[in-house]
Amino acid sequence: MRKFNTIGVELADYVATIEIQKPPHNFFDIEMIRDIADACEELDRDDKCRAIVLAAQGTAFCAGAKLGGGSDVQDLLVKKGEAGEAGSLYHEAVRLYRTKKPIIGAIHGPAVGGGLGLALVPDLRVTCPEARFTANFTRLGFHPGFGLTVTLPALIGQSKAALMFYTSRRFTGTEAVEMGLADVLVPQAEVRSAAHKLAVEIAECAPLGVVETRATLRAGLADRVLAATNIELEKQSQILAIRKQVD
Repeated sequence: MRKFNTIGVELADYVATIEIQKPPHNFFDIEMIRDIADACEELDRDDKCRAIVLAAQGTAFCAGAKLGGGSDVQDLLVKKGEAGEAGSLYHEAVRLYRTKKPIIGAIHGPAVGGGLGLALVPDLRVTCPEARFTANFTRLGFHPGFGLTVTLPALIGQSKAALMFYTSRRFTGTEAVEMGLADVLVPQAEVRSAAHKLAVEIAECAPLGVVETRATLRAGLADRVLAATNIELEKQSQILAIRKQVD
């Protein structure tokens, strides 16, 4: 496994840990999402990896994108590839949904905006009461992204997703488990170990059976996320253009 600038990767006993290393808030950029996607794809090719834990340093799991203004948003989202696919960030995000090995999210702190989108990439989430889950796009005058318009309703239902989107309300880890947004609740200090324990339990099963079952459960998900990010990007670009006119 090669070295990455924004993440660390360790592999032991058939479980890989991908650790986001941009503390304290772990704001993401294109490089970080690309690094995670590259690592997952490399681990897909490694028979010594049967499950992955996605964790983070610092106080937050991922507090979203660190943006200073409209031009920063343009640079992060609006650039398109030669094939006209969604913006650079979303192109990398869709890659995460095309990976093969099961992923357990260790959500020990806030997962905000696009950081919530990243937290929904894993198949299962381990969290704690201190964690915060929020889709705060509308509070910022923006449109949801990172495929959340597909992944969030699929996970918790249309009405609960609408509640999160329309109000930008924050939900604790306890509330997240109650509403189906997360799966396991443990004390904050035990989040990563509990996620690893769950990953080990998965890794002890027949790897081909797990991979093929996951492929069936997530069939078409990456394509749905791609379609969603194309629409999200269009809406976000429209809002940016309106903001530019107003300014």
